[in-house]
Amino acid sequence: MSKLPVISGGEAIVALQRLGYVAVRQKGSHIRLRHPSDAKRQPITVPDHRTLKPGLLRAIIRDAGLTVDEFADLLS
Repeated sequence: MSKLPVISGGEAIVALQRLGYVAVRQKGSHIRLRHPSDAKRQPITVPDHRTLKPGLLRAIIRDAGLTVDEFADLLS
């Protein structure tokens, strides 16, 4: 298992968009993403902050149904 990366909310959003998620709405700094073709994937809310705390990033990765390694592959 690889180490959890230190990334911003914008980088997390780009990685999830590579997975197929699209931004459907925004309220303040929080951006709501939804997967249009797979209804089984739950919507994900990502704050557009400079850095995401480790617990929040783990929750986002878990909600997307990914492992840390799979998510790290989306970043590169």
